[in-house]
Amino acid sequence: TARARPGLVGLHERPCPVRQARHLQNVGQESSGPESMHTLINSSDERGVLTICMNRPEVHNAFDAAMIRELAMTLKEADQDDAVRIVVITGTGSCFSAGADLNWMRSLVNASRDENERDALRLADLMRELNYLSKPTIARINGAAFGGGVGLIAACDITLAVEGASFGLTEARLGLAPAVISPYVIRRIGETYARRYFLSAERFDSHKAYDIGLVQQTVSEDLLDDSVEDNIRQLLKSGPLAVSNCKKLVFDIAGHDADSQKITDLKTARLIARLRVSAEGQEGLTAFLDKRKPGWIKD
Repeated sequence: TARARPGLVGLHERPCPVRQARHLQNVGQESSGPESMHTLINSSDERGVLTICMNRPEVHNAFDAAMIRELAMTLKEADQDDAVRIVVITGTGSCFSAGADLNWMRSLVNASRDENERDALRLADLMRELNYLSKPTIARINGAAFGGGVGLIAACDITLAVEGASFGLTEARLGLAPAVISPYVIRRIGETYARRYFLSAERFDSHKAYDIGLVQQTVSEDLLDDSVEDNIRQLLKSGPLAVSNCKKLVFDIAGHDADSQKITDLKTARLIARLRVSAEGQEGLTAFLDKRKPGWIKD
């Protein structure tokens, strides 16, 4: 049985699973106006299943400002579209998402604290939009996920991963913290595992991701789409209004909503902004970009 290779080295490319009914916006299409998509392939089928495919395989579907903006915009539109019943998020190639883009990180090294805070709030807006979306969401985890990629997974309702995928909350190794994604990751894996993986920043495999609750099912690569389809069929058996209210019910009983999340987002955005401009954060980011060990690692 085929297996996805862990890590980011030697990843082979796989096409994005595009559903064949109507394309909402395709990468490479000539399109004018601010809603032109450059980092995503979005498509929906006749059942109302919207598939959002991150399409930056050359950088392992890493986030930059454009992808964050386009993901947030697509999710807002989906939330308001009665024709959309389910949202599936996945990536092109053999990686789900490697987190922050290298060039984007480079631009943040010399940014001010206020600029870093505004940048962090844009990512927070995306995560909040995904988490509290009124439609059910499925993370089709086709490969490795790190940093913000893990945040996307944690903010989805159903999480399905290929065996062999690797995961990591690696921010501390850059002198930073997984601040903006922390509310969703902690709710998903709990305080116990958050304290381990936030602090150690170590990678873990799909079996450990299943054990700690980050992913709900692991399957071989050749069965991933079948598993996604099985979950879609189950969701479509439930009334769309009931599904939306059931999702809100969970949040109500758990004691949080989008409004309360905004308050937390301000705190986490300020934290990551402060760390990025700190001496340790600057050293960590610069060392990573220079491909050397940071000064706190003593040989």
